[in-house]
Amino acid sequence: MIGISKLYCGTVEPSDALRYGRHSGALPSHLLQFSKDKKPVTVWNMTQRCNLRCVHCYAHAVDPKGPIDPISTDQAKAMIDDLAAFGAPVLLFSGGEPLVREDLVELAKYATARGMRAVISTNGTLITKTKARELKEVGLSYVGISLDGAEAIHDRFRGVPGSYRQALKGVENCQAEGLKVGLRFTINKRNAGEIPHLFDLIEAMEIPRICFYHLVYAGRGSALMHEDLDHAETRAVVDLIMDRTRDLHDRGKPKEVLTVDNHADGPYVYFRLLRENPKRAAEVLELLRMNEGNSSGRGIACISWDGAVHADQFLRHITFGNILERPFSAIWDDPNIELLQQLKDKRPHVKGRCARCRFLNICGGNFRARAEAATGDFWAPDPACYLTDEEITGEPL
Repeated sequence: MIGISKLYCGTVEPSDALRYGRHSGALPSHLLQFSKDKKPVTVWNMTQRCNLRCVHCYAHAVDPKGPIDPISTDQAKAMIDDLAAFGAPVLLFSGGEPLVREDLVELAKYATARGMRAVISTNGTLITKTKARELKEVGLSYVGISLDGAEAIHDRFRGVPGSYRQALKGVENCQAEGLKVGLRFTINKRNAGEIPHLFDLIEAMEIPRICFYHLVYAGRGSALMHEDLDHAETRAVVDLIMDRTRDLHDRGKPKEVLTVDNHADGPYVYFRLLRENPKRAAEVLELLRMNEGNSSGRGIACISWDGAVHADQFLRHITFGNILERPFSAIWDDPNIELLQQLKDKRPHVKGRCARCRFLNICGGNFRARAEAATGDFWAPDPACYLTDEEITGEPL
C-alpha cells in the first residue's frame, strides 16, 4: 500500500510514525504501513457468498443463497479472541460480500470490544440506512466500497444492472451516519479510462479516501491477466493519480489517495520527487524504508471462509493451516512452515532482476501471486514491475 497523498503531497512526515513508536498496537490506521513489528492486518473472507457476479473476483464468489458458511458465529468469536491476543491491529471483514452474513454486525462489535479495529470491504449495495446505523453503533472504523468506473462500466463488471447506483446509495447511507467511507478501484485495460471519473466523484460526494488497486492474477481475475496494463500504461496511470491527487491538495480539497498491490509505485513516486522536490524525495525515501514494501505473510494475513490461513487473499492456493484445527497465532509463528518463514523476509529468495534491484529493501520483492501466475515460479520477478533496468541498477538505497 503506497500512500500517494502521504508521500507525494507531504500529508504525513517521517516523524509522525516515529512519534507513535512504530508499533502496530499504538499506530493509527493511516500509519500502519510504517509499523516496525508488522503484526498482521488480517483479511477474513467471512463468506464466499455474494449478491453480485464480478468478472474480476479473486474469491470465486458464489450465489448468496449458497452453502452455509463453515465458520459459525461462536467459532468466529474464538478466532477473534486469538487475533486480539496475538496483537493483530485490524480485522478486515471481506467476502464474497460480508453483508450477506447476518452476524457481521455482531462480530464487528465483538472485534472492537476486544480492542481491534474493524473495517469492511464491500460492494456497498446492501448498506441500507438501518445497516449503516448498526455499523456505526458497533464502532466500525471504515467502510471500503468497490467501484469499477461510471455506471455502464461498473454494472458490466459487476454483472448486475443497477449495482452502481446501489453502491453510491450505500456511500450516502454511511456518510449520513458519520461512518468513514472510501472507494476501491481495480485498474485494468477495460476501465483505466475511468480514473478521472473516480476523482470527480470523490470530490463531488466529499468522499475522503480512495484506493487504486493494481490487478492481481487470482480467482476470476486470472482471466484478466492479459488485460493488465503494460508498463508504459501503468506509468501513465500512476502519473495521472499523482496529478489529480496534487490538484485536489492544491485546491484545498485534500483526499487520502493510495495505490495498492504494486510496490514499484514507491520508487516511482521517489523518482518523480527527485525531479520536482529533491528535499521531499529524501524524506519519502525514509518513509519507504519504514514501509518495507510487500508484506504478504508478515504484515498481511488472510483467513478464508473455511478457516484456511493464507499469506494474503491472492495466495489462496497455498494454505498454512486452519483456524478450526489450530489457533491462527500458532500457525502464523510456526517456525516449521518453511514458505511462511521465507515470506517474512523474501529478499534472499527472489530471483532475476528482483534480486539485483537497488529498491529491494523498499519494495520487498513485490507480489509473489502475480509472479507465480505469470511464470509458474513463485520467486520469479513480478511481471507488473514497471521500473526500467536503468532505474533499478546502482547501489541499494
